[in-house]
This record gives sequence, structure tokens and C-alpha cells, in this order.
Amino acid sequence: MGASFVIRDVTERDFHPWKPLWDGYNAFYGRSGATELPDDITLSTWSRFLDPAEPVHALVAESEGQLLGLTHYLFHRSTISVVDSCYLQDLFTVPQARGMGVGRALIEAVYAKAREAGASRVYWQTHETNATAMKLYDNLAEKSGFIVYRKPL
Repeated sequence: MGASFVIRDVTERDFHPWKPLWDGYNAFYGRSGATELPDDITLSTWSRFLDPAEPVHALVAESEGQLLGLTHYLFHRSTISVVDSCYLQDLFTVPQARGMGVGRALIEAVYAKAREAGASRVYWQTHETNATAMKLYDNLAEKSGFIVYRKPL
């Protein structure tokens, strides 16, 4: 695998190469306590990426026909801004692509998409134990200081 890659929007033909990355991301974070989310969630998420009416989007990094990474982001309203915010929800690179700048390029591509859409900011969260990713994030954004609380319903 060469060190050059492109960042691009997903297309319908990307589902099968995207799915192992999606499963890898979900396994990394232990979503649903399993390595895979239920098919209905995955298929619904995928269909949203392809629907121009949806605020949910996906980018992939590709090299020599292989997907190296993914990022998913969405635009939403905010009570502190007239324009939308951009939430970078998911970011994942295959292990063999780590250290090649893929994660940085995916984040910077989301920044570009957010600017293009007129968003006021891009933000994301990561687990407190994800020290490797935080080394990158500390160079690309500032920590907000906020702690996330959630209640499953």
C-alpha cells in the first residue's frame, strides 16, 4: 500500500469495502457489546449517507483501490449559533494505515466540508483512554473541557 491516498465522498459501490471499517470502528468502541451493530442500523446509516436530504455524510480515504479509513459527520442546529454546527461522529483507519496521515486528512476534509456548508464549528469526542488518537486531536483542535453524560432510553 502506497503512502498516497485520496479523500472522497462515499458512493453506493463503497458499501462492501466500507463495512469492515465500520465493523472495526464499532468493535474498537465496543458498541452494542459486540463487534457488529444490528444490520438494520448499519443499513439505515448507510442509506442516510447516500440521501442528499439527510444531514449525515461519509468520507473515505482510498489508496490503490483499497479503503484506508472513514469518517462520518453530520450538521445540526445549535442554541448558540445561527448557523449549523458540524459533529464529527466517527473516525477510523485500518491499522496498516495508521501513522500515514490518513486520520489527519479525514479530519481536515471534514473541516473543509463544514466551511463549505457555512458551519460555525466542527467538534467531536473520543474515549478518555484513546491516548493515541488524542495526540493527533491535540494538534488539530482544542479540548472543550466538557464531559459527556448519556442515558440510554
